[in-house]
Amino acid sequence: MRQRIRHMALALSAAVVAGTGVLAPAQATASSTSASSTSASSTSASSTSRPDSVRQGLEALVRADGVPAALATVRDRDGRIRHYTAGAGDLATGAKVPVDGQVRIGSNTKTFTAVVVLQLVGEGKVDLDAKVDDYLPGLVRAEGVDGRTITVRQLLQHTSGLADYEGLLDEASLRDRYFEPRELLDLALGQKPAFAPGEKFGYSSTNYVLAGLIVQRVTGRPLAEEIDRRVIRRLGLRHTYFPAAGDRAIREPHPHGYRKDTPDGPLGDFTEMDPSAGWAAGQMISTGSDLNRFLSELLAGNLLPPAQLAQMRTTVPIGDTGAGAGLGILSRPLSCGGVYWGHGGDIPGYETRGGVTDDGRAVAVAVTTVPTDYGVTERLEGIVDTALCR
Repeated sequence: MRQRIRHMALALSAAVVAGTGVLAPAQATASSTSASSTSASSTSASSTSRPDSVRQGLEALVRADGVPAALATVRDRDGRIRHYTAGAGDLATGAKVPVDGQVRIGSNTKTFTAVVVLQLVGEGKVDLDAKVDDYLPGLVRAEGVDGRTITVRQLLQHTSGLADYEGLLDEASLRDRYFEPRELLDLALGQKPAFAPGEKFGYSSTNYVLAGLIVQRVTGRPLAEEIDRRVIRRLGLRHTYFPAAGDRAIREPHPHGYRKDTPDGPLGDFTEMDPSAGWAAGQMISTGSDLNRFLSELLAGNLLPPAQLAQMRTTVPIGDTGAGAGLGILSRPLSCGGVYWGHGGDIPGYETRGGVTDDGRAVAVAVTTVPTDYGVTERLEGIVDTALCR
């Protein structure tokens, strides 16, 4: 949920540096790897293989940065899939991190929501350049805000100027609090807009609350059902789901998630929570393998018609980083040249980063807390760069 794109313009540049400077050069091993340890001293499946930079990066996050656990799934250039874990899946028991375990994926949910909207565009039921008011008449009205001036495209690309409701939430209260989407919208509409519609990029989860409401208005069905029918079941993502209202647990094997009430405070278990504050912007649960498959199938044209996929991949710049924001998807530069496509997400207890390249490489990395030091997130993105450039 808490993607913190307001910091990403700086972090993206730093992540490229981290991918080549902080971590050792990538080395491929001879066989699939599954490394697991409660002390971050994981081992390769091949004792004769050279040091694996992805594994080393995950271990460093646990050992040096105090992350409880880290896990990753990587698909190499040759199609080989590797799974990694480091740290403890449960700090109370010392249990191992489940390989390819489920995690809360936060703002990666936005890409799923954007796919559904763009499918509706392809079906002629939604127009990207139509106004929000055309689908949700009278709903977006506040000081300086008018749904008659904001387009659907601006919602998906974060160029609407709408204030972000996330900064108005008390994270500690999210464990048990249920939010209706309209409550989230009302929080945002109580704030002045950040800029005029279309003026520039400005990340706001409020955009995706409105996108989700448009899906429901146009289809007459709950957003969760549309994502399940149009994306999850279509691709056979067996470990991905949109939790139902009141569903506070994670269904399948998973590492526990943790958060701190204060930067210097102890880690508290935050695995179970009501994720409704994320909704269309951040409510979903998945695994690294499923995220890699979702993004790979998306870029391969197996979810959207060519015209809508091209629209999704048309970006606006995020500062001067070389990164760009498409419609529910971001492009980031790689230290080895080219870009990768993905999103990333934060929600109390979990942070995820990753993406795929046009030639089929893929990586999904997760840690079991949202770091209070954004430098840790930069190092996490450096691991993504390392995995994709090996």
